[in-house]
Amino acid sequence: MVSLGSRGPKEVIIVDKDLVGKVIHFYDKIGVAVIKLGKALKVGDEVKFVHGENTFEQSVESMQLEHEQVKGGKKGQEVAIKVDKETKSGTLVYLVR
Repeated sequence: MVSLGSRGPKEVIIVDKDLVGKVIHFYDKIGVAVIKLGKALKVGDEVKFVHGENTFEQSVESMQLEHEQVKGGKKGQEVAIKVDKETKSGTLVYLVR
């Protein structure tokens, strides 16, 4: 289990079972992260990117698999999503519940 945030009403607790995947590449010029999925992810899901002290949350608004728009990805696939902030390879991606 990973605990993020200060102790208080806005503390976010992330459990390993919520781990969706890991960023394996980031295209900075177009703001797209490629994520190797460890479990299913779909458009509309809320995710949290965690890399050390750098974290941010966003909704998955679009997703591509091999340059084709898809509504979701399955475990083992590598999907590309547009991200709101710069991220790095190795960033863990969690599902926000």
